[in-house]
Amino acid sequence: MHYKYPVVSAFLRRPLIPVVHNNKYYRFQQKNMLSTTSTFTKERVCLIGSGNWGSVVCKIIGQNVLKHSNQFEPEVRLWVFEELFNGEKLTTLINREQENPKYLPGHKLGPNIKATPDLLEACQDATVLVFVLPHQFVPSVCDKMTGHIASNAKAISLIKGLEINAEGVTLFSEEISRRLGINVASLSGANIANEVAEEKFCETTIGCKGEEKEGEMFFNLFNTPYFRVNVIRDSAGVELCGALKNVVAVGAGLSDGLGYGSNTKAAIVRRGLLEMRKFGQTFFGDVVQTETFFESCGVADLLTTCMGGRNRKVSEAFIKTGKPIDVLEKELLNGQKLQGTLTAKEVNEFLTARNMVKDFPLFTTVYRIIYQGLEPEAIVRDI
Repeated sequence: MHYKYPVVSAFLRRPLIPVVHNNKYYRFQQKNMLSTTSTFTKERVCLIGSGNWGSVVCKIIGQNVLKHSNQFEPEVRLWVFEELFNGEKLTTLINREQENPKYLPGHKLGPNIKATPDLLEACQDATVLVFVLPHQFVPSVCDKMTGHIASNAKAISLIKGLEINAEGVTLFSEEISRRLGINVASLSGANIANEVAEEKFCETTIGCKGEEKEGEMFFNLFNTPYFRVNVIRDSAGVELCGALKNVVAVGAGLSDGLGYGSNTKAAIVRRGLLEMRKFGQTFFGDVVQTETFFESCGVADLLTTCMGGRNRKVSEAFIKTGKPIDVLEKELLNGQKLQGTLTAKEVNEFLTARNMVKDFPLFTTVYRIIYQGLEPEAIVRDI
């Protein structure tokens, strides 16, 4: 990584678009979007992934491509990993009922959504690829897509996770970019899927190191009155926050399981935020900006995840029931995957290879409690 992108925060009150100021960061000012996009070739959007969060995002995008009809083709293709639900194929149900009955029941996706189990059919001629699938499937999905995407395609990753091992850290936007040879932005924020589906107000952060028009396009694709978007340059920081906060949430869940209360959880959250920032600046240098940790992708997402996310929920149950994490994952998550414990393991492997586990006591303690049988009370004693 050789890029450096300072960032600036901005609150959005009405539909806004980003512009580059002095070529350093995105700022937001009111402008007539139609006049800026009327000469553009229309973008064709494909979503890759159709779980709970993917279905929520599909609903937003389906509405926005119609709202910005001068910029986007009306049809949105949704790639679905085919499975049976109540005896019928999930794609059949989505196309007929205009909703995903397994992962987002009760919420209409829109008549312009076309679900397909054929990955190559979904991405054919698409110029905007939205990746929102479990991170373990990224390599195989990208390999299937190689050589079958539009020459002018660009992508955005909504995948919260990192590829971490003893050799190094790989951002999934980088992995997708490397495999497909395209620019990849990232989106992350305090966005509990069901709350967004119910159109309860929240914010999110898009990290886009591309040109102004690319940031504008992603803004138009995702921004709504209830899903308020801020576009910044620090794509790496956005992704790091989205992954590392899950480790902190495991710690918060352990604290809840022990009945330690709000003060203790607040201390864990504060220390976790410091370790997230330290990890980013230690291993990514000034590529990752301090300001990013105060965006929705940073402190806001951390707070939300530590109060109500699945990593907190399963970790609390881990203490209260004594059951293994993999058993609780199957019992409590309806087919979804737990990311915090896996990320804790990968981060520990990475830090161990550099003899730096003592520099990140919270990350290390979470790992040792989950994987090495350390007594749970260490979550306050050893951090």
